Amino acid sequence: MSNNKLYKVYSEYLKEKYKEKVYRIPINLPVTCPNRDGCVAKDGCSFCSEKAAGFEALSNKISVKEQLEKNIDYIGPRYKAKKYIAYFQNFTNTYLPPAVFEAYVKEAIREDVVEISVSTRPDSLDERYLDILKMIKEAHDIEITIELGLQSINHKTLKSINRGHTLAEFIEAANLVKSYGFELVVHMILNLPYDDEEDIIEGAKILSALKVDAVKLHSLYLIKNTPMADLVESGKLEICSMDDYIKRTSLFLAYLSPDIVIHRLLGRAPKEDTIFCNYSTSWWKLKDMIEAYMIANDLYQGCYFDYLGGKAVRHL
Repeated sequence: MSNNKLYKVYSEYLKEKYKEKVYRIPINLPVTCPNRDGCVAKDGCSFCSEKAAGFEALSNKISVKEQLEKNIDYIGPRYKAKKYIAYFQNFTNTYLPPAVFEAYVKEAIREDVVEISVSTRPDSLDERYLDILKMIKEAHDIEITIELGLQSINHKTLKSINRGHTLAEFIEAANLVKSYGFELVVHMILNLPYDDEEDIIEGAKILSALKVDAVKLHSLYLIKNTPMADLVESGKLEICSMDDYIKRTSLFLAYLSPDIVIHRLLGRAPKEDTIFCNYSTSWWKLKDMIEAYMIANDLYQGCYFDYLGGKAVRHL
């Protein structure tokens, strides 16, 4: 059984949508997060470093236009690529005045960019930003995707990791994005120390009920000298085993709607910056192990997707 039978693979979805391979180009803006500067909290998520997740991005001191040019000049000839997604990736990309946000996004408009993807937080999005993106979509005939970081559906976990928002803010933001007709991608971490297997299953159910378009999964990675890393190193906090993570990921997919695209199962972080990442296993080996577990246990995306649509009255 191939992996595109086990779950809905993002690369295959892009090929079907754009009729050829499309490459994502990370864009790094000079922004921060509201749970770093004191707006809703301080010091950021307990696992996140001052660099956040932009390990592979160019400096945010370089203009959006130049970041795109440099990356496309490298990727284009190397992979014979012709179409790209401009991915505003690092930190909270709508945490700046709407007019400034609009100017940055418009810098990403070019003929070979077929989609703009904006990563942000559920509490950092309102109609002003979505109206800007709607105007850009209509004026330039370009696709728009919004990526929302949720990480966990457990409000106690979100508080423990200093996330600065709860599930309620996510539900509001998700419904707002869907009302504009934009594709919605949700980020989830499936081995946060405060979550258990039931949280993982409920997360899949909630995202399915909200009809999100895609999910981006990754196992927790801990950057050196962050609060959570210090707790783990001191033995005060424990991360679930690799076997448990494999089972959690498989169950998440099993309960998830088969219509939801899976952007990835795992993330990556530089080894020199972390005390923990993917159980000291290469991401592709861990991915193979997840797929092998699913095959061995006759699991595939959506095989347990039977809980919506008035399940209790179907027999009547």
